[in-house]
Amino acid sequence: MAPTSVRKLAASTIAALAREQAAINEAIHVLIKQHGTPAVRSSKGLGPVFQATVLALLPELGYLDRRQIAKLVGVAPMNRDSDQGSGQRSIRGGRSPVRVALYMATLSAVRWDPVMKAHYRQLRERGKLGKVALVACMRKLLGIVNARRRDELRAEGLPLA
Repeated sequence: MAPTSVRKLAASTIAALAREQAAINEAIHVLIKQHGTPAVRSSKGLGPVFQATVLALLPELGYLDRRQIAKLVGVAPMNRDSDQGSGQRSIRGGRSPVRVALYMATLSAVRWDPVMKAHYRQLRERGKLGKVALVACMRKLLGIVNARRRDELRAEGLPLA
């Protein structure tokens, strides 16, 4: 519907943006290769988006215990209790971009990783809702990656807090 002159400008802009996107993706892959560790890509489902997100937004990985890292990411169950009432536990807070990347990685891991698949099925058979079981798997996967990163740091001789 646009005039020919506008279509040519739009096509050249789209081509330039595609080149820039390819250059950015290549730079991200180079950085992941340089700074990525086996722990960050240790399970099925932990693809380049998860790796880049964790490397950029979760430098504490390996330095905290599993409960602290789960709370930092926002997948730890938090209570909402008052004096007389005991509310239902839910997740909240934390680093949203890391949680989103972890969610997508967990979806893939629950489907393809035998350990995570078994854990998810066990939770579902015990009557947990699908999303609740998935969040529990997110926490477990984060704990596994955190423990593997901690072991790497110890092997490198870096001090842990």
